Amino acid sequence: MTETSSNAVKFAYWVPNVSGGLVISNIEQRTSWTIDYNRELAQIAEKAGFDYALSQIRFTAGYGAEFQHESVSFSHALAAATTKLKIIAAILPGPWNPALAAKQIATINHLTNGRIAVNVVSGWFRGEFKAIGEHWLDHDERYRRSEEFIRALRGIWTEDSFTFRGDFYRFDNYSLKPKPIDPQPEIFQGGSSRAARDMAARVSDWYFTNGNTPEGIAKQVDDIRQKARENGHSVKVGVNAFAIVRETEEEARAVLDEIVAKANPEAVNAFGHEVKNAGKASPEGEGNWAKSTFEDLVQYNDGFRSNLIGTPRQVAERIVELKRAGADLILLGFLHFQEEVAYFGEHVIPLVRELEAQETPAAIAAE
Repeated sequence: MTETSSNAVKFAYWVPNVSGGLVISNIEQRTSWTIDYNRELAQIAEKAGFDYALSQIRFTAGYGAEFQHESVSFSHALAAATTKLKIIAAILPGPWNPALAAKQIATINHLTNGRIAVNVVSGWFRGEFKAIGEHWLDHDERYRRSEEFIRALRGIWTEDSFTFRGDFYRFDNYSLKPKPIDPQPEIFQGGSSRAARDMAARVSDWYFTNGNTPEGIAKQVDDIRQKARENGHSVKVGVNAFAIVRETEEEARAVLDEIVAKANPEAVNAFGHEVKNAGKASPEGEGNWAKSTFEDLVQYNDGFRSNLIGTPRQVAERIVELKRAGADLILLGFLHFQEEVAYFGEHVIPLVRELEAQETPAAIAAE
């Protein structure tokens, strides 16, 4: 059976608009946070077969990320440098008001023929909020605010005379014109906690989760999709992964060992302190990073746990395993972005497509 584009797993990459790369390590990372590097990277990724690029949102220097470009304007610049790649701009409720975000994204939507999406981040660094004078909400309250934020975005984008009465946002007879062109901008969100999954099951188009095994992913997917069905909603799932693809598995594992051996313990522990507090703050203690080890935290979003480390064939097979577990998209980080994105597009994505095409109808139906 030939795999169609509608059910083929999609690929995204983390935009390195933040300095320091995607691992908190002193290993060489031939990656740059500059706009020139990122424009070229976006063009390479588009040619390589990537579908999305996700820009990061950070406000303060630290944790190995001393410099950072603002996500929405940076996303627009990358979309302007490409023709097919869709850019996902990370947005934080609190610093952003839904009216501002809705207007920004609607404008960029028109300027790029619809190639802009948003990733609503519910807040992960308490220190950043304190530094910029933003009130830090308790864990589940952050997700309540994010849900209102998303409902407000959708209302502003689709209704005239939009009126909304929430606990965090209020709108009275507000009309935005021009509205985004259809289809409406996709809305992504992250999280692993009960509150995050429940929010996605009600309002989000896409749910990002940290790196995990196929078994761990399947458990989350089954839970979130069951709840989404109960809500008359559907949601797709993206899984974070850090790819180390080399000619031999031994070479790939040696790179992982070097990354961890050269990790910056002070920066890793500082990052871990912030995000583990956020993860454990959920009532059930199961948010992102709640159970992450030191090695997991060397890569910001537990990317090593997805185990995309090995030869092109091994990595392609593991991607298909993640797809069978329910992943619709793989969000990738790399050590040397430009060269490794090109290599991934040439050597891994074609193998994934071959393996997808070999899947039997029964196997696909069981996903």
